Amino acid sequence: MKIFLEGTPTELMVKNSRFRSELEYAETPEAAREIWRLRKTQYDNGGHIVYAFIVGAQGNIQGCSDDGEPSGTAGRPTLEVLKGSGLTNVILTTARWFGGTKLGTGGLVHAYTASAQAALENIRTRELVPMRELDFTVPYALYEQVKRLLAASGFETKQEEFLSEVRIRGELTAAALPELRTKLRDLSNGKIVLPE
Repeated sequence: MKIFLEGTPTELMVKNSRFRSELEYAETPEAAREIWRLRKTQYDNGGHIVYAFIVGAQGNIQGCSDDGEPSGTAGRPTLEVLKGSGLTNVILTTARWFGGTKLGTGGLVHAYTASAQAALENIRTRELVPMRELDFTVPYALYEQVKRLLAASGFETKQEEFLSEVRIRGELTAAALPELRTKLRDLSNGKIVLPE
């Protein structure tokens, strides 16, 4: 499975109706639905804000909504496109502004499918790997050496606080943690201890 990192909203015109699709990272169904609620507020002049999401390490939690479109013409086709992408922890929303011409059920399925596919064309992703959140302190004298070790191990620094010691928060793949733990312990003569 892969996770969504970034992309740009896409727009598609079908018989004067405008479809705007956007992807966003979401780890839970609640987070996905909150993003959908934000889109509803953001595009309050849009007729329908359809969504589909896939979450979970195996992509086994899924949901979708037609948001007032005829049943099965919007949310389900969007979800099928997402399922084919291999992504998880993602929500795809599509806002539709009516252009004056009815598309019919087949036309709606085609338009929502095409809009979802367009949104997936130019995105950045990465493989979903188990990550560990870390929060630890480092003596100032070892800070530069530790930063080099962290960079070499793939550690992603989220925050640093310069107090009596440097407090570092970030994440690392679970597989890389044992080796980093050993290297930091050896470098610091046991002063730097990473949580188990």
